[in-house]
Amino acid sequence: MAKNSPKVTSSKVAKTAAKVLDSATSSKSTKIVAGSVLSQTKTPSKVTSSKVASTASKILNDNRFSAKSKSIAGSALSQKNKK
Repeated sequence: MAKNSPKVTSSKVAKTAAKVLDSATSSKSTKIVAGSVLSQTKTPSKVTSSKVASTASKILNDNRFSAKSKSIAGSALSQKNKK
């Protein structure tokens, strides 16, 4: 079985996540995922939890979320350990 290569959040996504956390209009779901993504900046040992991954998946499948929210959600999912 191949090992997962460590991934970290890019600076572009980290900046977007920081803006989401600072925004009064961002949803709770988006803020949860943004917090996870920010915690993984420059820290390849951290991975996305199953709960956050589930939330990120819902964001990606819901047309009501913005492209920025979906970018953050995609980053979170890419940092989830695969089974």
